[in-house]
Amino acid sequence: MSARIDTRKVQGLSATEIYISAEPANSVTSQGQIEGLFAEIGDILNKENANILQEWIYTVDGVVDKVSAARREAYGKKDDGVAPSLLVGRQGRHGSIAGVQVHAVAGSNKPEPIMLDGEKCGRVLKSAGLTYLTLSGIAGGKSGGHVKQAREMLEKGESALKQFGGDFTCVPRTWMWLGDILSWYGEFNAVRNQFFTERGLIGKGSRQSMPASTGIGLGLGGSKQFGMDITAVLEPKSSIEFLGAIGRQQCALDYGSAFSRASQANSPAGKTMFVSGTASIDAKGTTAHIGDAKGQIETTIENVRAALRDMNCGDGDVVQTVVYCRTTEVEDIFEKFKGRLDWPWVTVICDICRDGLLFEIEAAAMPQTQR
Repeated sequence: MSARIDTRKVQGLSATEIYISAEPANSVTSQGQIEGLFAEIGDILNKENANILQEWIYTVDGVVDKVSAARREAYGKKDDGVAPSLLVGRQGRHGSIAGVQVHAVAGSNKPEPIMLDGEKCGRVLKSAGLTYLTLSGIAGGKSGGHVKQAREMLEKGESALKQFGGDFTCVPRTWMWLGDILSWYGEFNAVRNQFFTERGLIGKGSRQSMPASTGIGLGLGGSKQFGMDITAVLEPKSSIEFLGAIGRQQCALDYGSAFSRASQANSPAGKTMFVSGTASIDAKGTTAHIGDAKGQIETTIENVRAALRDMNCGDGDVVQTVVYCRTTEVEDIFEKFKGRLDWPWVTVICDICRDGLLFEIEAAAMPQTQR
């Protein structure tokens, strides 16, 4: 077996959601190892008769094309032409590919690809009164600098949502892939704040309809400098709840970042709880345990667990997690914590949104997880 694969399944009345988290068993140094990893994921999709809703591949610069080719070959007909989010970070203990995560669905209508600017950019699933939409790798233009491109990225995401009668108020979860995050995160926040204010998500008279979100220092593979992923629930829109402050943390908007600490919404097999990218930040919005990786890891995990408890979720309900470590040294320290929680870990090396932060976790949970 070339990978450690964790599969979590939640069965609903009309569909089963399947979350696959795969980490290489050893350091990946060959194309054969990459092919073997995707072959095992493809076997699970075929066995479950499942179709992909969303997919994330965590890799390093220089092997994106090889990874894409291995994936296409292994998946066969399960590859519907929608590219996964190929996310480029720094090399860690697993070598050229840190891990793969797939969110799939079985026993329901087949997700249909979404077209934007002549390319397949996501999927829409319509089933039993639910319209569920995902977008991957949405990016702005290639000119005009980061600020202009970030605005274009948000507008393109909005344009895709409008194809199905939606907008950003239908979005419980976003991911902002910002490769050089430390150099311009403040500027990005200003762009997002202005866009959300104009759209009525935040500001006077709004419902504070900010998605749960991750903003992290991973780049998109290929020619895109940065981009965005989206999960949206167009129907029933009333199922979405935005939780600006939750657990042990205040609302991030208090210090200028327009995202909710968590959100929840209907999904094909029931209801999903999304915990935003969470770090060692205290109730006042201050970085805690500066320079202390162990302290930041412990605090971050407890911040995530507190948010889950507030949404009536336990550790056994977690279906997906990503761990972001600033350095390989932090990753090595985290390895000692992995066995404490039966969560589906995938660990990535990249910059976090503040200079003093060494560690971050995001999570998704669904009650009554079946293994």
